[in-house]
This record gives sequence, C-alpha cells and structure tokens, in this order.
Amino acid sequence: MENGAARHQFEIIYPLLKQLYPTPKCGLDFENPFQLLIATILSAQCTDVRVNMITPALFKRFPDPAAMAEANPAELEKLIYTCGFYHNKAKSILGASKKIVEDYGGQVPQTMEELLKLPGVARKTGSVVLGNAFGINDGIAVDTHVTRLVARLGLSNNTDPVKIERDLMALTPREEWTNVSHRLIWHGRLVCEARRPRCEACLLAPHCPSRITPLEVPAP
Repeated sequence: MENGAARHQFEIIYPLLKQLYPTPKCGLDFENPFQLLIATILSAQCTDVRVNMITPALFKRFPDPAAMAEANPAELEKLIYTCGFYHNKAKSILGASKKIVEDYGGQVPQTMEELLKLPGVARKTGSVVLGNAFGINDGIAVDTHVTRLVARLGLSNNTDPVKIERDLMALTPREEWTNVSHRLIWHGRLVCEARRPRCEACLLAPHCPSRITPLEVPAP
C-alpha cells in the first residue's frame, strides 16, 4: 500500500480505536516483569484466557527466575500442558529463566537487544514485556489479530509480522506503540473476529475497505 494512503487511513481509524478503547490493557494477568515474560511465552498459539487459567498455579510453584530455572522439566510440562506446545514452551521457559539468573542477576532485562537473547523470545514477546512491564515503547507486538486487522483496515499489505511492525511503527507515534497493539487486538477479539466479523456493530465499518454489507453477512 502506498504510504500516503495508509497514513490517511490510519489518521481516520486510530482516533476511533482510541474512542472505543480509551485505556487498553494487556490481556495477560501478571504482577511483575518475570510473570509477564513467562505468560507471553505461554501465549504463543494459545488464548490469553487459557494462559490466565494456568499461571496462578505455575507462579505459586515457581515464583521467580531462580525457582523456575531449577524446575523439573516434567513437572513444568504438566503445569503448562493445556497451553499447547508444552514441550517447546517448557524448554524456552527453563532456558530463559536460567539465562536471567546467570546473566542478568535474576532481573528481566529492560532492552530489546537483551530480551532477544533469551530462549523463546522474539520481537513480539520483547515488545509486550517492555511496553507493559516497563513502560518502554521499543516495538509493536504483532499477533494474529493485529495481522488480520491491518490487512482488513488497509493499513498494511504485508503478511510478515516484522514488516507489519515496521509499517505500524512508521504510522504510529512512538508513545502509542504499546497501545496501538492493544487496541487492534481488543478490536479483533471483540468485533473484527476472524470468521464472523461483526461489521454491523463496528464503529470503523464506514471507513473499512473490507467491510461486509448486511446482505453479505452469512446466515447463522
């Protein structure tokens, strides 16, 4: 998409998203940066609702990086089993916890460069942790909801998360990088669903190139 067209579209759409979601919050429950890091690792291809059902027992058993680093892999896998991909996620959680203890004095690092050195951490997780645990806008978290909405709303023609993030960063003021992700995610969850977008109830519909007219809405 031509940059000028995307910018014009963003300038129309984003104020409406701010109106709909004035104080957007992360959907994951957490009490500290370490909990958010682990919850975000668990959230890959899993809903925040499911993760929030699992983490209370997980953090009661392993409350900090030192305890998590010493976790028995089989016990950890059992605790996170219902999140899916539990073997790989357990490996990432153990590896990240050990590196935090060994290289960062038991404290979750506060830069993207250092976070990306942790096993299981890519830019999406790094952006979530920095933005929500530390208030640092150093990236825009791009998940399946964000990917879907930027395409439907005409904000990016890219499908690669890194390129979508780049496009959104060019459109969005830096102080809004964390919030733009939250607002797109919440709108994707509540209104612009993957299979049945609720265009008839969407404030953005008059400005959406992908809107479905009432006659096109599939029958229940």
